[in-house]
Amino acid sequence: MKNMLTTISNALCRMTGRNVGAQTVSELLVDLSEYVSVTSPAPASTVALTQRQPPKPPPVRTRVPAEQLVKNQAETDRPGARVVVSRSFADFTSQASFDIKECELHRLEEGPPLKAELTREQGLQYYRVMQTVRRMELKADQLYKQKIIRGFCHLYDGQEACAVGIESGINPSDHLITAYRAHGYTYTRGIAVKEILAELTGRRGGVAKGKGGSMHMYAPNFYGGNGIVGAQVPLGAGIALACQYKGNNQVCVSLYGDGAANQGQLYEAFNMAALWKLPCIFVCENNKYGMGTSVERASASTEYYKRGDYIPGIRVDGMDVLCVREATKFAADHCRAGKGPIIMELQTYRYHGHSMSDPGVSYRTRDEIQEVRSKSDPITMLKERMLTNNMASVEEFKEIDIAIRKEVEEAALYATSDPEPPLEELCNHIFSNDVPLEVRGTNPWVTLKSVS
Repeated sequence: MKNMLTTISNALCRMTGRNVGAQTVSELLVDLSEYVSVTSPAPASTVALTQRQPPKPPPVRTRVPAEQLVKNQAETDRPGARVVVSRSFADFTSQASFDIKECELHRLEEGPPLKAELTREQGLQYYRVMQTVRRMELKADQLYKQKIIRGFCHLYDGQEACAVGIESGINPSDHLITAYRAHGYTYTRGIAVKEILAELTGRRGGVAKGKGGSMHMYAPNFYGGNGIVGAQVPLGAGIALACQYKGNNQVCVSLYGDGAANQGQLYEAFNMAALWKLPCIFVCENNKYGMGTSVERASASTEYYKRGDYIPGIRVDGMDVLCVREATKFAADHCRAGKGPIIMELQTYRYHGHSMSDPGVSYRTRDEIQEVRSKSDPITMLKERMLTNNMASVEEFKEIDIAIRKEVEEAALYATSDPEPPLEELCNHIFSNDVPLEVRGTNPWVTLKSVS
């Protein structure tokens, strides 16, 4: 105890510059109280009270109403008031220009621009949509492992920049058709998360009334996922033919994967589209693997943007939402100008396996997946761009993430509590506009009504 008193006394002596020689605890307390009274004009009782109070937590939100900012300013006029710093929308950069990767060209003299303009509102919207698709797919993964979602289920996480970039480069009145990895496009085409998850769980509130499942979802001007490999490509050419026939200046985006790129029906569709100069953007989402086979093992030529031969093509960084957006605008302008079809290869990557039955690590390493996540993740790339250019704050992104998690959790609750469609609705919607008709069931004695 005496050694401790000596140590504290010597420290107090150095701080005050006075000779302190406390021999007892009482004497030490007297010396300390004298030091406090010299260094702080506040009464000892106030100091003791302040020491007993826990510190106030910092403000969580970065934006406050204008009247609150005025109140904070008034409070700072009082002596000893704490200054609260808050950021308003005016503190952020409203627009910025970014360098994007140059596209490789085929049969084109010039391609998309090398710079992309991004407003703060656009950036936050792109982030919100991509993050929603990511969270929705992770929730689908969880529900599948709980055996609530059954059957085929192909997830889109990792490829979000493709869907968001394409959607931001065309008009809502334009048309889109894709393969079986369709959840992301269903959302960007305007369908709510809860309707998508309810369709995955086979519930009545699903986008296809619980009868389509993972591969068959539809929306206005969206002709769904298609389970037959490559079959949607000639259908997309047909939709483009309808646009040309009607003269409505619309285009059709017809998507397929690298696994479907060797299908014969693609080249039949290419040939007709080139002959008739159809306004069709053929998009190959090259995620490096067709099921469990790498593109190098499956294709003699992996330059999918050149596969149209006589059709112009561009190869695009499919992990950069701005690069995809600018390339899509370029392709859409090409089609609207009456120049015929164009092929766009998006180099992208899926984090999950081909489907939920595929662990995704038997033909590629976990290190490969992690490297793509760390270097090329589309959501992280956009977020870092905006933070670096003072277009948003970390707190703002956190608020968006929290809101998205809440939305997805509520959607999952809906998708697991909504009732399944009743048997009497099994044969409905066979025809779009027709009188009700009888459909024979599994035996001659059972008939069901089909209502449009």
